[in-house]
Order: sequence, then C-alpha cells, then structure tokens
Amino acid sequence: MNLEIGSYEAKTKLPELLRGVQAGNRYTITLRGDPVADLVPAEGVKHADAVAAVEEMRKFMHAAPPVKGVDLKASINEGRA
Repeated sequence: MNLEIGSYEAKTKLPELLRGVQAGNRYTITLRGDPVADLVPAEGVKHADAVAAVEEMRKFMHAAPPVKGVDLKASINEGRA
C-alpha cells in the first residue's frame, strides 16, 4: 500500500512510519504537495527470512541435549556484577 504524507508529518511521526514500513506499507513523502522521496523497505530485508531463522534456532535448541551441572541463575547474576 502506498500512502502520501507531508514532510512535516513524516518528521514528527517517523517511528510510526518505520513500523508501517516493517508491516509492508510504502510512503511517498511530499514537500508542498510535490513528491520528493519514497520510504520503502530496505533491499534484502525480508520478514520471511527472520521467521525462518527463528524456526531453525528453535529446532536447534530442541535437538541439543540439556547441559547438566550448570547453574544458569548464578551465571546470569555473575554477569551483572
């Protein structure tokens, strides 16, 4: 979906627009009604790739045997000192 937005509004709502781009929206930024820039997803950044990476990590974590004799809580607290 391509939406037009004025430059001032784009400046004040940039975080919201970036979330929109992550969701697949595209924006044309205008200056006094004339298009000056397009805000589109970056090349090579794919949501599907991230989902696949998470699935691969989950498979890896479930396939690995649990580590015995490690106090995870103590390790976490040691890093906070």
